[in-house]
Amino acid sequence: MQSVVSLDLSQNNLSGQIASSLSELTSLSKLDLSYNNLTGTIPAGRQLATLYRDNPSMYDGNNALCGPPLKRNCSGKNAHENSNSKTRSKFLESIFFYFGLGSGFTFGCWAVFCAMLFKKTWRISYFRLFDRAYEEVYVFVAVTCGKDG
Repeated sequence: MQSVVSLDLSQNNLSGQIASSLSELTSLSKLDLSYNNLTGTIPAGRQLATLYRDNPSMYDGNNALCGPPLKRNCSGKNAHENSNSKTRSKFLESIFFYFGLGSGFTFGCWAVFCAMLFKKTWRISYFRLFDRAYEEVYVFVAVTCGKDG
């Protein structure tokens, strides 16, 4: 069906949604889906937009079709289902993000703590670094407070 050039399905009492695979038929130059019982959102794609520009009556008689290039907004059940799936998708993305962030942080902390537990030289170096930083902060605060007083 990839090489279909012209497709006239008008006045056939077709029902349901338009298959999104129609927008992938690049050799299609004429399409007529008028006067059926088609419902839902018109699939997005350059091919269908070009065909509509050449034949603006290709969707006539399908009062339940909505979305571009028609001026009817998709509201109601189909739009609600579409927004629910987008909301659910964003929710799942954020769950996976925070799960990955938390598990990565936990794994990283455990790796450092275990390394310090089993490597005595690392443990000694860490505490020396901590003591040195403490002394520098203490001296800084003492000098700063001494100048003000």
